[in-house]
Amino acid sequence: MMTDPARDFLTRLLETPSPSGFEAAGQRVWAGHVRPVADTFESDSYGNAWATVNPAGSPKILLSGHADELGFMVGYINDDGFLYFKGIGGVDPALIRGQRVIVHGRGGPVAGVTGQLAIHLQPPDDRKKVPEIHDMTIDIGARSRAEAEAVVAVGDAITYSAGVLPLLGDRIAARGCDNRIGTWAAGEALRRVAARRDELQACVVAASMIQEENGLYGATMAAYRVRPDIALVVDVTHATDSPQASKPKHGDVRLGGGPVISIGSANHPVVNRRLRAVAEKAGIPVQTEINPRWTGTDADAIFLTRGGIPTTSIGLPNRYMHSPVEVIELADLDALADLLAAFVLDVKTGEEFRVEI
Repeated sequence: MMTDPARDFLTRLLETPSPSGFEAAGQRVWAGHVRPVADTFESDSYGNAWATVNPAGSPKILLSGHADELGFMVGYINDDGFLYFKGIGGVDPALIRGQRVIVHGRGGPVAGVTGQLAIHLQPPDDRKKVPEIHDMTIDIGARSRAEAEAVVAVGDAITYSAGVLPLLGDRIAARGCDNRIGTWAAGEALRRVAARRDELQACVVAASMIQEENGLYGATMAAYRVRPDIALVVDVTHATDSPQASKPKHGDVRLGGGPVISIGSANHPVVNRRLRAVAEKAGIPVQTEINPRWTGTDADAIFLTRGGIPTTSIGLPNRYMHSPVEVIELADLDALADLLAAFVLDVKTGEEFRVEI
């Protein structure tokens, strides 16, 4: 069961705004959690951060997640003080209207709402249409452009105003589960490994990457800099146990079924087999998903780096991805951190993971 300090760490990560390109506040939360147990801590010029335990060990194993979330940026302020905006990452236009948002102004957060024209004022043909993002506005209550520009500016980041909502059992809803759960798992696994460092032979590096949602940018930078021998990439994956999801089309992945090990493409078959063996030995339930061409995660960037890094993507079941109400089960996340730690502790000095030819 997830400890109270670990759950508090997760809540702070989820509730700290970190849209792509604006991750610094969330990275500071992550750094504060991992620094006390790390032998070394580093960051780069764009804000990737990583912490290492047993730097003299071999092989070097990277545990990574990405810190960024979807969001928006102020693009234009009209004469009446309404804000026009552009999306950061793969936002769903159908979910934007009628939401509470926070504009992260230079002087502090500014509350706003994404205005929705009342249904009474919409022509019948428009009621079933989703407006283009550039036609939507944010209302911060300003009466003029000057009043709005006193507190916000073009280029300011925007996030949904949605914190962590406890649901039945140990399930929660929150924005940003994609992918603060990945940075949580990497950092929490590092803490669990550090507590058993007398058993540790490998070098383990936990990393919190930036700008995955914009194009896997942080992983491309950090993998080149860290030079791992093995990489385990943690991200969310689609839970298909809600009524709207098609299992024949998207596979069978369920909340409460445990971490999801990806097969195909970037996912290294030898690392995959070892993960499953470690999970079985430790009694950790795991699920499977297939990715014949790409994973859609930082694994796609990392495995190509420096001639090929043995990599596997591990997913956490997540309902309603890329929405402000993503739903996860905490038992799955706790098991995922256990799996990462067990894998690292199982690897022996100098061990290589290769496809034999």
